[in-house]
Amino acid sequence: MPRPKTLPDQTVLEAALQLLHNKGPEALTFAALAQACGLAAATLVQRFGSKAQLKQAALLHAWDRLDEKTSQLAADISRTPEGAVDLLVALSGDYGAIESYAEGLLILREDLRDPLLRARGACWRDVLVDVLDTCLAKQGGRRHGLGQLMASQWQGSLAWWGFDPNCPVADHVGRELRQFVAAVMPERAGT
Repeated sequence: MPRPKTLPDQTVLEAALQLLHNKGPEALTFAALAQACGLAAATLVQRFGSKAQLKQAALLHAWDRLDEKTSQLAADISRTPEGAVDLLVALSGDYGAIESYAEGLLILREDLRDPLLRARGACWRDVLVDVLDTCLAKQGGRRHGLGQLMASQWQGSLAWWGFDPNCPVADHVGRELRQFVAAVMPERAGT
């Protein structure tokens, strides 16, 4: 089968993300991506410049996807503590099994190493925390800053699940976050 002459960047970056997730950041080379997407390695070099630029483009594409997913989920949840739990549980579903979560930590390492990617992460956090604050605020009342605490609890629950993944991650996260809401907002638990 002949190689395709062109593919949209989005398709190429999806293939790059698959390589990153399946084989780790070091496996993303122009040769490996050429094999995965069918374009010539030289074409990919012309398009992306360097391996570092390719990795950054793939990870920026991943942030774009996460921004979009977060926005879609946020539009569909109720503005209640349970809605906040639902949002974070839905975002946790992408992690899958422990092996996938562990590989994702290698990708997070790449995000933390790159100032542009760190900035994207900080922007996403701000949007997420704003949605969580809205969900956790008393109806018509002021926000208490609990969104950041809940986001931190969520990330911590993912890490602790990684050490003892004896149930699906979504079940663990949902249980932990409902306990969090009951502890910090007993009057709003279950709403």
